Amino acid sequence: MTSRASVISGEGDLLAFPRKDTQDIFATDNVTNSLSGIELQPDVVDFATLSAEMTPTGTSFSPDNDEYDLDRPTEGFSSIPDAIEDIRQGKFVIVVDDEDRENEGDLIMAASKATPEAMAFIVKHGTGIVCVSMKHEDLERLQLPLMVSTKENEEKLCTAFTVSVDAKVGTTTGVSARDRATTILALASKDSKPEDFNRPGHIFPLKYREGGVLKRAGHTEASADLSMLAGLEPVAVLCEIVDDDGSMARLPRLREFAKAENLKIVSIADLIRFRRKRDRLVELSAAARIPTMWGPFKSYCYRSLIDGIEHIAMVKGEIGEGNDILVRVHSECLTGDIFGSARCDCGNQLALAMKQIEAAGRGVLVYLRGHEGRGIGLGHKLRAYNLQDDGRDTVEANEELGILRDLGVRTMKLMTNNPKKYIGLKGYGLSVAGRVPLITPITAENRRYLETKKQKMGHVYGPDK
Repeated sequence: MTSRASVISGEGDLLAFPRKDTQDIFATDNVTNSLSGIELQPDVVDFATLSAEMTPTGTSFSPDNDEYDLDRPTEGFSSIPDAIEDIRQGKFVIVVDDEDRENEGDLIMAASKATPEAMAFIVKHGTGIVCVSMKHEDLERLQLPLMVSTKENEEKLCTAFTVSVDAKVGTTTGVSARDRATTILALASKDSKPEDFNRPGHIFPLKYREGGVLKRAGHTEASADLSMLAGLEPVAVLCEIVDDDGSMARLPRLREFAKAENLKIVSIADLIRFRRKRDRLVELSAAARIPTMWGPFKSYCYRSLIDGIEHIAMVKGEIGEGNDILVRVHSECLTGDIFGSARCDCGNQLALAMKQIEAAGRGVLVYLRGHEGRGIGLGHKLRAYNLQDDGRDTVEANEELGILRDLGVRTMKLMTNNPKKYIGLKGYGLSVAGRVPLITPITAENRRYLETKKQKMGHVYGPDK
């Protein structure tokens, strides 16, 4: 009879506790040769033979420099404190995101400092789509609903647009620089009421994700964070910068523009580092020793300070100085992890990662709960199985990065088939020394699912070329 351990191993062999005596803090129980429903045998497969050859990454983030100084700006960028001071004074700041994300720059200023001159400048050098980032409570107060629901949002990065508005008083067509400034000042005012605005209009409010750049590494969150850090209302103006030919301005051109206009230019990664040093997104709530079918692990429970969801970090061995730690970040998949669904490879990847970490004798598996199907819910996931992802990219994964940093991880060998997992790590003083592919069986049931992830999501099943 085939055991559950054999089914979920991803390799067709049996999983087992190692027979060697362990020396870590878990070695207090006697390991037996049988468990109910699980056959055990010595684990004789070396780590290097587990279909998981480490492949070097192309990241330029070297652990040997002083990038771990969380207040030190990335080379070629202004410091976050300098940018905060300019925001406080009503000046524009250019904010750029990760080159693997949108790779664009936005002109940003505090909404409470808006002037007709500033709006003329932003319209001249931007796309003309002027947005205002706002917190949920302010949008609720002004009765500004989302343009489309979260589930219906098909924008590339799920930017949360609300209905557009114009101020009723003090404007004409709503499109002039003076009219836009008037509308923005009204949005920034705590005295404004829902009836003060026409809908639709020429200013586009955006819903800020609670937690800011620590929760979502986007310009919406960066703009409001900078405004709050400057001691102003959490309402900010943002507009994408375009080149003279109308195309999106990329970093080299943005640097030239910043120099010509005497503007500070900062990165969202630096803002994450700045906030990470001062704020916490998760807190350690409990720890316990857990003997698993793969071997004994130390389990750490981290509670999200944003939504209260508890995540688990399974740690093997000593982290020490945190260098070259084998790491797997796994998003909860009820159907795959618990019921062994053959429609995805989630359960197989979880089992294979745990086995490899046990074989290596040192590593971390972060298990993210409450994010079933990238936050779309279990029901929707069941209706769209072929489109789910095996984990969250770092645009929305700062909780997992905070957990790794708190555990003492500095450089890691990341167990993933998704190269995009590298995005945003600089903001946490983390770097990837290499990628460890997780090769699991391809079946008739999951072939389409795996092909979708390869073609549409850029997953790589094997070493990087």
